[in-house]
Amino acid sequence: MLALAALALPAGAVQPDEVLDDPALEARAREISKGLRCLVCRNESIDESNADLARDLRLVLRDRLVAGDSDEQAVAFIVDRYGEYVLLKPTATGANRLLWAAGPLMLLLAGGVAYGFLRGRARAGSEARLSAAEEERLRQILDE
Repeated sequence: MLALAALALPAGAVQPDEVLDDPALEARAREISKGLRCLVCRNESIDESNADLARDLRLVLRDRLVAGDSDEQAVAFIVDRYGEYVLLKPTATGANRLLWAAGPLMLLLAGGVAYGFLRGRARAGSEARLSAAEEERLRQILDE
């Protein structure tokens, strides 16, 4: 019973009526759909999602592959319709470069601000000395 359940796991949410007759095309469709995000379920691939939109995307993908599109052309077709958000692993091109670089840049900026703040405190601490009269007055107050 467990062996049968383990065999069913890779199937994901693909319905039997979606499966292509050509095993090579079906394998390509499965591999591509693992990299496409379900727009309803967020961080789940369309291969794993049971949402209606994920089913529609799986069908569109299979239609494109049957029509003769390459893997790249099929993905490009879906990205053109739904935007780069549909990719589970976004590309590091165009506007996404700023997003990829934002984390390290913010870390460097925060490090610079922290360094400046600590240097300023160190300077302020070394320059803030009491005069002899102030030290004498402080001793008198503490002695009382």
